[in-house]
Amino acid sequence: MENHKLFDNTEVAFQLKSDTELERAHFLFKMISIEPLVKIGTAVTNFAIKAHLPVEGLIRSTVFDHFCGGVSEDDCLDIIERMYDKGVSSVLDFSVEGKETEDHFDAAMEKTLKIIRFAAEKDSMPIAVFKPTGFGRFYLYQKKGEGKSFTSQEQTEWDRVVARYDAVCKLAKEKDVEVLIDAEESWMQDAADDLVTDMMRKYNTDVTIVYNTLQMYRHDRMEFLRKQHEMAIKEGFTLGYKIVRGAYMEKENDRALDKGYPSPICESKQATDINFNEAAKYILDNLSEISLFVGTHNEESSYMVMDIMKEKGVANNDNRVWFGQLFGMSDNISFNLANLGYNVAKYVPFGPVKDVMPYLIRRAEENTSVAGQTGRELMLIKREKERRKLK
Repeated sequence: MENHKLFDNTEVAFQLKSDTELERAHFLFKMISIEPLVKIGTAVTNFAIKAHLPVEGLIRSTVFDHFCGGVSEDDCLDIIERMYDKGVSSVLDFSVEGKETEDHFDAAMEKTLKIIRFAAEKDSMPIAVFKPTGFGRFYLYQKKGEGKSFTSQEQTEWDRVVARYDAVCKLAKEKDVEVLIDAEESWMQDAADDLVTDMMRKYNTDVTIVYNTLQMYRHDRMEFLRKQHEMAIKEGFTLGYKIVRGAYMEKENDRALDKGYPSPICESKQATDINFNEAAKYILDNLSEISLFVGTHNEESSYMVMDIMKEKGVANNDNRVWFGQLFGMSDNISFNLANLGYNVAKYVPFGPVKDVMPYLIRRAEENTSVAGQTGRELMLIKREKERRKLK
């Protein structure tokens, strides 16, 4: 437990930020902390983009540059290498959302394949990522998950979704790049889970390449994890899981209420925290069969994982345990963990400014809804500004 002041070290946390960047971060988190302002800002930004007003430059120099690596892979290289110098790896995340045509799905697959090839050449990028709905229509996942039969046209379309997953996981295996597959809304997740499990069965035969995502605000995920574990042991493949708390809570609760079924979401934040920690413990107890990527901005959960690793004699840099945070957030966790030799990866969103805006807006809204997150960021930034003044 002796490490429990580790994340207070602001000198390590903000070592890559210039005074100007620190000022910008301070300004942004201050804005985000005023909730109605986020709503106004979101509306204004959306309007400006739709009306083609010249906001791109403004967005680029503020929100975008703080939370995104750049507009293209090459554009991200500078920050990727600078972070890697400090021991923090990068997961390039092409954050263009809401496209629903076959061309877009193929383009997203090509982009992911390109990132895997790109990552294979760079020690700084051991992991790639994609979203299920980046590779196929939400409706198809939902219909399949509900056990309804496809029309022949839908079946052909679904076969293409499967082929996209397979192409990406196959290349990832060849290049030894781990691939994280994000989780989305519960009513499409069953089909995505089955598909990702098929990929694990096929490609996680000697080392863990394919990772699914468990959103632990869902109260059924522990049972899912245990069942998957039993099956993997029986069939002789390994599992990889990124565990996160979850990103679609309001949507989930609203839909459950609207359609009159019990919400899949834990009844409280505390229940979610307990569930999240239980999943981490379970995986750490079974590291020989399950690899773990802890996607969290929660300091207590991070300390807990560190304590268990120490207890079990798991080396800080054991490849079966990774910590992950989003670029532009929780640098106090990322850089201080990396400083002690833990495996840490930042999710680095990138893409054309206007295409990435929906993602950024969701992040800002999420930040306002996570109690204490923005306040903690602000406090640490202020503390670092003070420290630099006294130098």
